Amino acid sequence: MKNLKVKSARAAKDYSQQQLADIVGVSRQTIAAIEKGDYNPTINLCIGICKALDKTLDDLFWEEPEE
Repeated sequence: MKNLKVKSARAAKDYSQQQLADIVGVSRQTIAAIEKGDYNPTINLCIGICKALDKTLDDLFWEEPEE
């Protein structure tokens, strides 16, 4: 499942994928994979992304259950 919340929050901060990757200490490809839903990040990486984007874990990584 695509993570449009991360992509949207990153865009709102005007960060490129590379800039966010540099801040959290991963490759640009990792950020791209998270946004595409091809990679399930560790909790530590999730926290790092949240801090970099001034968001909570719920803001970026909570999925509402499908009804």
